[in-house]
Amino acid sequence: MTAPNSESNRPAVGPWTWAALVVALLGTAGSLGLSLGLGLKACPLCFYQRAFAMSVLAVLGVGLLAGGTARLALLALPLATAGLGVAVFHVSLEVRDILECPRGLLGVGTAPQQSLVLFGLLFALLALDVLRTAREGVAVAAIVLGALLAVGCCISNPPLPDAPQKAYASPEPDVCRRPYRP
Repeated sequence: MTAPNSESNRPAVGPWTWAALVVALLGTAGSLGLSLGLGLKACPLCFYQRAFAMSVLAVLGVGLLAGGTARLALLALPLATAGLGVAVFHVSLEVRDILECPRGLLGVGTAPQQSLVLFGLLFALLALDVLRTAREGVAVAAIVLGALLAVGCCISNPPLPDAPQKAYASPEPDVCRRPYRP
């Protein structure tokens, strides 16, 4: 007779969780490439996003190495949701011309815009796997928790510095900053 929690009864990790691991790895490498390779500095919002991407990578990586189950995606979903929420807020500051941010890798969009795409993809992949095996209420709770984490990060973010009184020395920012207005 097999015990209820035995290895054979555990639902398998879905393909979307494996894909999310690859996306989280690429996102973390890209984020470090912006800082270490291109010498860009992470603003507090960028730092929150980086921390959430690295957290997703850690949860998925350790969970998969430990022989994780389908519930692994559920553990990573709040982190991906939080990163997505912070990225949406960050890009909204750009769109409203409150911040100007450095270009992303390969000059495609800005770093926050690339982060938004990354977290949108992570969220979708993890949500697909969670919905495959978990009850809807549990999935909603994971998303609400992630949204609350995002709100907490955004409202506790340090205030932005005042806009500069004179033009920046470099027209291309190396950190997210308020734009100069003559």
